[in-house]
Parts: sequence; structure tokens; C-alpha cells
Amino acid sequence: MIKTKSFYLTDTGQVRSNNEDSVTILKNSSDEYLMIVADGMGGHRKGEVASSLTVTHLGKRFTELSSVGTKLDALNWLNDNISEINKEIIDYGEKNENSRGLGTTLVAAIITKEFIIMSNIGDSSGYAMKNGKLHKVTKPHTLVNLLVDAGNLTEEEAKNHPKKNVLMRALGASERAEVDIFDVDNESQAILLCSDGLTNMLTDEQIEKVLLTAELTVEEKVIKLIKKCNARGGNDNISVAYLVRESGDNE
Repeated sequence: MIKTKSFYLTDTGQVRSNNEDSVTILKNSSDEYLMIVADGMGGHRKGEVASSLTVTHLGKRFTELSSVGTKLDALNWLNDNISEINKEIIDYGEKNENSRGLGTTLVAAIITKEFIIMSNIGDSSGYAMKNGKLHKVTKPHTLVNLLVDAGNLTEEEAKNHPKKNVLMRALGASERAEVDIFDVDNESQAILLCSDGLTNMLTDEQIEKVLLTAELTVEEKVIKLIKKCNARGGNDNISVAYLVRESGDNE
């Protein structure tokens, strides 16, 4: 049997006055898990409307399911619900004049005994831990990443580029939500989802080091990651969702 431990936390950081991130980890009656991190944007405190709407919608639909079914069923379920959320965000912006331009990133993972899939839109990140190594699964939908892929920017130049936070895709940004879906190795021992408040402050190596600290619990690892970001300036909201799968003979 696989024993699962998880913890999630969001923090306003040291600079922002409000938190526009939303995060959760949910389990349904079939012991399947849904992890979500959404990083809202739009000003006038409407970023949190978009992120909260996203997490609430997906969470409600997930807990109503007895099972997500096959991998293909889960993939279709994710795509259908993300399309519905995208429309809800656009409709909200049209009905509320001071909320024009609201939107959110999304990174989500479905974890079952048989498979793990991950989806993302925007620049929130998803990672998988396997054999003591943290692997980044998602790719950020940013202008600088597009330029890196095209060979017009190096990875080093991208890190300090003045437009590194310009998103090319987000929920609420266009009529069609272009979401990437990833098939994650089911042998992965842990899944980490986070907003860019974490990845802009810590390198993948620094994140990995904390997650591999044996004496820390799952909860302590998440708290330590957020504390490290805040110690470095905490210039954005920070959200982390972390789930660990352990083999348990006695379960």
C-alpha cells in the first residue's frame, strides 16, 4: 500500500499587502488526490477572486467524484473544468467593470494509485521527486521562456530580464484556455506545486535540498521553504503544496 502525507500553505510575503494566491490539496472517496496552486492577477484585489474561483470550482467538482476514472478520463475532466473556469473568469470581468483584466495561473496535479498527471497554464510550477532528485515537470508560459526556446535569450539572461514576469498564457486572458498536460512518472515519490513567489526566490537546487532534509516533516519542509523566501525579501505571495508517497507494509 502507498501511504500519503501532504501539506500546503500560502503566505503574503514581505512586500505585498494582500495575498492573491490560492492553494489546496483534496482527497476523494477513492483515495485519489487533487493538488492545486493558482496565482491571481488583475489589481484592485481581484487577483484573489480569479485564483479563489479556480480552486473552489476544481475542488468542488473533484470532491463530488467517487473516482476520476482512467488517465484519459482524468485528462478530459481537467480540460473540461479548466475551460469552464476560464469562461467564469472572463464572465466575471465583463460583469464587474473594476475587474477587467483579472486572471490567474494554474498548476494542478491528480495523483492516483495508477497514474499521476499534471497541468499548468502561466508561470506557477510543478515538480516530481524521484530517486532523491527533484525534476521540474512544467514549463512557464512567459515571454522570456519563449525567447529562450527560440534561442534569442540564454537561461542566465532570462533570470534577470526586466520582462521576466510577462505571461503569454493565463486563465481569463483569452476565450480559449491553452493548458499543458503532463504525464508524470507514477514511481515519483513526491509532488511539489508552487507559485512563482517560491521559484523567483529559490533555485531548484535550494528547493531540493530542503525537501531532502530527512529530519524535517512534510509540514516543516513547506514552512521552511516559505521562511527562506521571506528571508530573501519575499517580494511576492508564496504558495506551496507538497505531497509525499511512502510504501507502507502495515497499511
